[in-house]
Amino acid sequence: MKDLDLPAGGRMPALGLGTWKMGESAARRSTEIAAVRAAIEMGYRLIDTAEMYGEGGAEEVVGQAVADALRAGDVRREELFIVSKVYPHNASRDGTPKACARSLARLGLDHIDLYLLHWRGEHPLAETCDALQALTVDGRIRRWGVSNFDVDDMDELAALTSDCAVNQVYYSMAERGPEFSLLPWQRERGMPLMAYSPIDQGALAADAGLQEIAHWLGVSAVQVALAWVLAQPGVTAIPKAVREAHLHENLAAAELLLGPDVLAEIDRLHPPPRQKRPLAMI
Repeated sequence: MKDLDLPAGGRMPALGLGTWKMGESAARRSTEIAAVRAAIEMGYRLIDTAEMYGEGGAEEVVGQAVADALRAGDVRREELFIVSKVYPHNASRDGTPKACARSLARLGLDHIDLYLLHWRGEHPLAETCDALQALTVDGRIRRWGVSNFDVDDMDELAALTSDCAVNQVYYSMAERGPEFSLLPWQRERGMPLMAYSPIDQGALAADAGLQEIAHWLGVSAVQVALAWVLAQPGVTAIPKAVREAHLHENLAAAELLLGPDVLAEIDRLHPPPRQKRPLAMI
């Protein structure tokens, strides 16, 4: 698994596990914990969650799976890169540390490796940045970043601080808007872009053009779609998966190399943006 450099030092895995929609059902809880545990056993080291997901339920799923893996000796805590996010309405100077404390309790951890502002909300950005930076000083988080920020947001953020480590946005073969200005902005500053929904919640599996490419390569359409995202410089991806077969499929995509002819065909099927578009969010 390749890693990406972070702006202020340190590295993060290029492929991780997303947990959106986990923790929403007690009936699925044991299956979801088993999925996260299986991912760790397979070699996933980056796990992304948020206080919004299942109103804390996904953090509890991740926390239980991590605790089980640590107890079994499958992984050491320092090998894991745990990401969580604060709700915008909680991201005030006083609310951010309280939200972080709740997330840490649900995760069962003494620190979060990367803590993100989920999207912009009612609280002044400077206030949120101050609160996030204070959490790094306290050691409750190792680094912080943002999510769903477009270039104008990033410009405003950069005028306040240089401490932002990552921006997480919707980016996939079918949603290439960030390539026009946001991704170049981040590359210039050595800031990774974390792609959520990199396979369009599985929808790209039914893409006829990708299916044809996948047939040529002897892989699945999902693997082509994910390998394409991972091939973009400065990009990491966090597809969600629960089934063990999908976890293996996604992990194998990280080793898939796409040649120039394949990349050209993908550009024909899903062209890069020719003008600025509003940042997509789901």
